[in-house]
Amino acid sequence: MYSSKITGLGYFVPDNVVTNDDLSQWMDTNDEWIQERTGIKERRWIDPKTGETTSTMAVKASKIAIERAGLTKDDIDFIIFATLSPDMYFPGGGVRVQDMLDMPTIGALDVRNQCSGFIYSLSVADQFIKTGMYKNILVIGAENHSGGLEKSTRGRGVTVIFGDGAGAAVLSRTEEKGKGILSSHLHSEGKHAKELALEGPATQRWVPEIIAENDPNDVSYFPYMNGQFVFKHAVVRFSEAIVEGLQANNLQKEDIDMLIPHQANLRIAQFIQKKFGLPDENVYNNIQRYGNTTAASVIIALTEAWEKGKINDGDLVVLAAFGSGFTWGSVVLRW
Repeated sequence: MYSSKITGLGYFVPDNVVTNDDLSQWMDTNDEWIQERTGIKERRWIDPKTGETTSTMAVKASKIAIERAGLTKDDIDFIIFATLSPDMYFPGGGVRVQDMLDMPTIGALDVRNQCSGFIYSLSVADQFIKTGMYKNILVIGAENHSGGLEKSTRGRGVTVIFGDGAGAAVLSRTEEKGKGILSSHLHSEGKHAKELALEGPATQRWVPEIIAENDPNDVSYFPYMNGQFVFKHAVVRFSEAIVEGLQANNLQKEDIDMLIPHQANLRIAQFIQKKFGLPDENVYNNIQRYGNTTAASVIIALTEAWEKGKINDGDLVVLAAFGSGFTWGSVVLRW
């Protein structure tokens, strides 16, 4: 059986910076309130005038990752695209990327696991490569949150958190022992689905019904999050997923060279870091500058950490995420 390793990384974020002070012009909030609860100072939102979309950002990140892998678009065998904000309801973003990159007629799979989408996607890609079905897989996480947020005081609990961006990784076959993805661990708990969700429009309540009701107080078409409930579950599930990954590989927390947590809330990451006794140099966070980019957050953070020389050959890297669904998981890899 083969192993899989990350051979190329790339990310893209819009140029448009939206600070906490900017948000205070649209809603009853302020920089101190946002930073105290989330750690976020600013985020990137697409400027509608640019015509940028989830898929165009994904393409830009993918081009960087493919080039860094020393490959061309024609070397990619399969696309896995994680997003909750595709350009259109259907088809998904994977085929959009295949078209925009002018790739051969390779398969394209979309993953709808929100904040843990990149972790799930990386796990799926790993299985395809291990069995020998594919050699090089493009794994993408991308989000355009700003196009669907309620930018008012009513929606501030969600709106201040989320940002736009995209990241991509090329996962390639390797026969090098002890390198690449060592294991992945995936979980879900659907009974809490409505604690972090966007319920409509959806097939159970489609556009005609919403228009007919004409209810100004209807917020079902904006994201909803029970913040405290999500926080309490996240810190537990994050820890469980990390421990599970370490135990599966007979490793200790002291063996972690770099932990890349999903950038949901800086307070969650800090809680996990303290619980595992990890020094600052062994955990990478960038939510302060980008907000929560959901499926893109882990791959953007991983790419930045690697670019800054914080991840080196032979390092043990742990990726972990928790989010809507609830879904959560971890990936343990040897760089």
